[in-house]
Amino acid sequence: MAREAKAWVEEGLISEAQAARICDRYGVDLHQDGSRSLGYRVLVGLGYLFIGLAMITLLGANWDEIPRALRMWGLILLTVSTQVIALRHCLSGKHNAGVGLFLLGNFFYGASIILIAQIYHLGEHMPDGVFWWALGCLPFAVMTKSPWLALQANTLALIWFFIEISLGYYPGLFPLFVLSSVYVLWKGPRSVLLLLAVLVSSGLWLEYSLAVLWREDDQFFLFDFHAEHLVVAVALFILLFATAQRLASLPSSAARDYAAIISVWSLRFALLLLLVLSFSGPWKDLLDADWKHLPSMWGVTALLGGGALWLAEKAGRTSSVAALLVALLLAVSAVLLSRDQTHAVYYQVAANFCLIATGIWLVVRGIHSGISHYFFLGVLSILVTALLRYFDLIGDYVGGAVMFIVFAALLLGAAKYWKYQQSRERLL
Repeated sequence: MAREAKAWVEEGLISEAQAARICDRYGVDLHQDGSRSLGYRVLVGLGYLFIGLAMITLLGANWDEIPRALRMWGLILLTVSTQVIALRHCLSGKHNAGVGLFLLGNFFYGASIILIAQIYHLGEHMPDGVFWWALGCLPFAVMTKSPWLALQANTLALIWFFIEISLGYYPGLFPLFVLSSVYVLWKGPRSVLLLLAVLVSSGLWLEYSLAVLWREDDQFFLFDFHAEHLVVAVALFILLFATAQRLASLPSSAARDYAAIISVWSLRFALLLLLVLSFSGPWKDLLDADWKHLPSMWGVTALLGGGALWLAEKAGRTSSVAALLVALLLAVSAVLLSRDQTHAVYYQVAANFCLIATGIWLVVRGIHSGISHYFFLGVLSILVTALLRYFDLIGDYVGGAVMFIVFAALLLGAAKYWKYQQSRERLL
């Protein structure tokens, strides 16, 4: 964007002030002459990583010959000196170089924790080492507002999260890492990877917290989930959808980019959920579930739904979010009132109709808005639904041939209509 804007200025198409305003709209610095490409930063990052691996390999090869005190203080000196050099680079304006050195220093810090623990035989609770490693990375991420450093800390925190819960412990400080990543997303450069890490981390923490609350004995494990978790997960994605609508209404280009990403993933979750519910098996499991934690489930769902409605009201999209919440309420209420597994087929049929209707809506919206992702996702959902139902209900060769001909006609007709609509819009 910056290079193209400079070219437009040189050609006399726009003034330099106009180019600066265009770049500001999309969060780009027009005069970022010292910036490097993503490929350059990846190569530098990999170079620092292999430097760290080389140092660790040399230390490991001569580990037994090095005195214990020299090992410990050498590791500390290596880590501290790397972080100090990185800090000097950041203070002198070499931000990217400083971030790369901080990443390297964080690797040295983690290696120091592991090797020093081996020296002094410190291993009573193994996840603590990963936790302190992640916590040591966190201040540098917040200070530099670097998505890469925040992603490093968040990844280590996720590793600590899974190890901790696999041993039957609750990771109470995990939200600290999620909130720090949110701060970096808000103040620092945009990062799709960090945004997805925040969304996954938040969902995992909420669902596992409920698993702890709903446990039936003193032990709780990673996959000890209940039917109520599905309801909370749907309510959480409705909240994310409302968040995307609110972000899309903001003037910030970064907020609109995040809104698009959240909307796409919320839509994918909805289609995947409908696809799973298009079979009778999941409905039988839901109808046969115990549903022992309804008060807390409804309480959490109400909080998430209230937040979604508040955000939707700010964005002017209250009707769509309210319709999703009503659909969730009706579906859960119908399951709770029925509790008869023989009724699973009726819910299955309803889910298939919803899936087909969603696919048609996506095709129509994609055509009229010119968004190819919606269009092809809608066509794909219709084709997958038809294919699955064919295997369930028909399954012979003649029927398969007829079905594939119908699919071909549908795809070719949709492609022709898409081309017609696009050419019509260009003429208008």
